[in-house]
Amino acid sequence: MKLISIVKELFILSFATLIIAAAVFFFLLPSHTSISSISGLSIVLANFVPFTMSQITMFLNVILLIIGFFTCGSEFGYKTVYTSILLPVYLGIFEKLFPNIVSLTGDSLLDVICYTFVVSIGLAILFNRNASSGGLDIVAKILNKYCRIEMGKALSVAGICIALSSYLAYDIKTVVLSLLGTYLNGIVLDHFIFDHNLKRRVCIVSPKIDDIRNYILNDLHSGATLYKAIGAYHLDEHEEIITIVDKHEFQKLMTFIDTVDPQAFVTVYQVSNIQYRPKSLPERKFD
Repeated sequence: MKLISIVKELFILSFATLIIAAAVFFFLLPSHTSISSISGLSIVLANFVPFTMSQITMFLNVILLIIGFFTCGSEFGYKTVYTSILLPVYLGIFEKLFPNIVSLTGDSLLDVICYTFVVSIGLAILFNRNASSGGLDIVAKILNKYCRIEMGKALSVAGICIALSSYLAYDIKTVVLSLLGTYLNGIVLDHFIFDHNLKRRVCIVSPKIDDIRNYILNDLHSGATLYKAIGAYHLDEHEEIITIVDKHEFQKLMTFIDTVDPQAFVTVYQVSNIQYRPKSLPERKFD
């Protein structure tokens, strides 16, 4: 059973990496832009050294993995090592199969837009499997650890530096496209990853609170908290139930509320981060 799980995980990682490699080769390479990735930097460096983009990507990823293990420890794990090595292998295969690749859209701007959306799908799959494509993520981790820069800002700094590197080989238009592509890539990636993980904090006031509580606990298998709420106008006392659910559970919960009490008072908040305080930790006391 464990072997099947490992094979399934490797298949998903391989498929996601294939999507990223296709985005780089078929859209990023023809546009000559350098968008927030080691592959983007490799496209620029290929103009100055006698190696292909896949060879440069492999070399840079291996160097960064070694630096990462020495500076940040073994937190990268086998997944990042696997995808970091597999990505340039895919690129090498594409170089052999399509030696004279040209733009599929015929327009650099469209290439950048297509690259951004396609690569974000692959990266979102990797991030949601607790993996990454290596490269720029390792640089961001190093900046985060030693320069105390937040991960998001560290990724942006590294991405902008790589985008600016396109000036070494191409014209100003390509530099501008690289910068715009880096910015757009961050927005789209946030949508694919963080919006997918957003939860909703649902606050419900209803006379059918017992029915709603039972549904949350027994059908959604989620937790909830009950509070006493007093209306400011008539000073009537009510019970309010609060629960945190994902997108799918939220839709089921709202359907149930519409059925059992269409007049229920419901407020909804988006939640992006949830932390649990272990019960074993003692409470801190302050003088």
